[in-house]
Amino acid sequence: MIAVEHITKSFGDKEVLKGVSAQFKEGQTNLIIGQSGSGKTVFVKSMVGLHDIDSGTISYDGRPLHEMGYDTRKKLRQEMGMVFQGGALFDSMTIEENVMFPLNMFSNMSASEKLDRVNFCLQRVNLDNVNHLLPAEISGGMQKRVAIARSIVMEPKYLFCDEPNSGLDPQTAIVIDNLIQEITHEFNITTVINTHDMNSVMEIGEHIVFIKEGYKAWEGNSEELV
Repeated sequence: MIAVEHITKSFGDKEVLKGVSAQFKEGQTNLIIGQSGSGKTVFVKSMVGLHDIDSGTISYDGRPLHEMGYDTRKKLRQEMGMVFQGGALFDSMTIEENVMFPLNMFSNMSASEKLDRVNFCLQRVNLDNVNHLLPAEISGGMQKRVAIARSIVMEPKYLFCDEPNSGLDPQTAIVIDNLIQEITHEFNITTVINTHDMNSVMEIGEHIVFIKEGYKAWEGNSEELV
């Protein structure tokens, strides 16, 4: 679980987050919604440690982020998976190399163990026979699935997704939503999704935090939202 308590964040004299508190539980798709400029992106970046907050606490399963030194934060980041808005695949690497990249950086697996893990993750996102293709040779929806495969290759405890449906047609967006939710439940991950897609909110919004003008305006699930 990720617990956020009364966090504030300012840039110069502009206060962006104004005492936001929320809890994000494991095994759930936790969605953060809000208009552009509401503070939701700063909120997520603060949660993953890209921004240092001015006050309040962010804790990962009881471990306060602000109390962590460099080595402990580095270890925590290895427990995180990230799905970026544009996919953020390396254009010059094959699909296999893209998914294997975190394993090469952070694991001590043998070459065969890495390949087995890559193939498992690609099969889990329903991609076959793409290992040696380049990102430019597959569709946008397939690229997002590769990004999801890469995000889970290190078996993360926490998964952060930034606008995972951006640039996708509605049908493909539903496929990506369902895939993220399935993986969240299957591996009991604490998943946090930053989105403005109301279809996603209604389809997979097990826990929703609505940020407005730097405040938490509402928190609940999709049924309560209706």
